[in-house]
Amino acid sequence: MKINKKKLTTELRDYLMITIAMVCYCIGWTVFLLPNNITTGGVPGISSVIYWGFGIPVQTTYFIINAILLLIALKILGWRFCVKTIYAVLLLTTLTAFARSNSGGLHLLADQPFMASLIGAIFCGCGVGMGLAFNGSTGGTDIIAAIVHKYRDISLGRVIMMCDIVIISSSYLVFHNFEQVIYGYVVLIVTAYCVDQVVNIMHRSVQFFIISDKYQEIASRIAVFPHRGATVIEAHGFYTGHEVKMLFIMAKRRESNTIFRIINEIDPKAFVTETNVIGVYGEGFDKFKVRMPKKHEHPIPAEKLAQL
Repeated sequence: MKINKKKLTTELRDYLMITIAMVCYCIGWTVFLLPNNITTGGVPGISSVIYWGFGIPVQTTYFIINAILLLIALKILGWRFCVKTIYAVLLLTTLTAFARSNSGGLHLLADQPFMASLIGAIFCGCGVGMGLAFNGSTGGTDIIAAIVHKYRDISLGRVIMMCDIVIISSSYLVFHNFEQVIYGYVVLIVTAYCVDQVVNIMHRSVQFFIISDKYQEIASRIAVFPHRGATVIEAHGFYTGHEVKMLFIMAKRRESNTIFRIINEIDPKAFVTETNVIGVYGEGFDKFKVRMPKKHEHPIPAEKLAQL
């Protein structure tokens, strides 16, 4: 059986980044939020409220709830997502148990709960964002967000925010203190913002317009690695009147340095423009996320569309 090196490298990269993401989330949750009685969202938030109310260890509640959610998600998200999420859940459970038993009563920013909520939210948001960007998650509402995002082009952070408002509000039942609830809302907003920023950065795409006499060689090299296709556009210089060939290429942001290196090796005098794009859909990029009409719904006929 031949091993696909590129696929193996991608998988190893995903697991490495998920590991870093879970370490990041664990720091935010166990170092800054839990010791300061600040609620976060999702299953960690539910686990925190149950811990404060009944004394059940957070890692126990976190693991049990996620186990149930993952069983539900297997059919919808598939084994690839769930296997990595299971890995993330087991890792975060282990890290949390280790941190709780070896923290030695560590309590940072005890007299600055607002700063604790901000820093904790940044760590948690970056952890969730990295996990989602590399096909995993911390479980809980992240699973719900991933399901919704699979079928609808809705912000991941917004979905998580809507799911978490009730969880954070429930902390009032334990503390009877609106101030703690407000800090929880701060965590919610900052976490959602960080999730969107990290995911957008990881998935950002760029487009290239390349004018070069060696366009065939450049396109051939880019087709091999980073394995991106190119479209040749017929053009001519307005001032010189010369006929030229222009390459149009779409690529991931992380691949831009590779493309620039190829261009520089083949034709250092090439004219190149690079532009960030909001979204790219199709083969090799994201899938279309549109709502298909149901059986009882009728799409607008073509003749009516022509009249609009």
